[in-house]
Amino acid sequence: MELRHSSWSDRVADTVELLNGFGAAWTQIDEPKFRSSIRQNQLPNVRTFYYMRLHGRNAAQWWKHDATEDRYNYLYSPEELQPLAETATAARTIVKKAYLYMNNHFAAKSVANAVMIKHLTGDRIDGEYPQALVDRYDVLADLVQTTDSWASAQREEPAGVSAASRRKTRSRS
Repeated sequence: MELRHSSWSDRVADTVELLNGFGAAWTQIDEPKFRSSIRQNQLPNVRTFYYMRLHGRNAAQWWKHDATEDRYNYLYSPEELQPLAETATAARTIVKKAYLYMNNHFAAKSVANAVMIKHLTGDRIDGEYPQALVDRYDVLADLVQTTDSWASAQREEPAGVSAASRRKTRSRS
């Protein structure tokens, strides 16, 4: 359950009792904090699953923006993600399933931050990523394999390997 208004955290014991009564996880949110924003400790309230949603911290455009997606135009730094990754790692030792969702989707910032948080939590980073993404978010350069680098690696031949020797090797197998 994603609760946003401070009235839910003002009566935290009642909120936890209500959610636990239904077996509902209290979604832990990261977003700009305002006077009426909910306050959270980022810890799970149930053991079944954990849900953290990262919206970005673009306070300047949260309420006043030209387009709705401007609100989510925010790239977390590795330093900002570190404590969130530590919390997520700790939560995974308590719950059966942990879900982290990046909602700072403007210009693929959620993809970049998802890779970064996977790195910080020690999770594998599978797949191939477009070189254009790495060019835009250079912090990813040492974390991901790009489609362009994969394709060029496939075209490169190891020293001393000719097309004829590759055919011989295939025909023997």
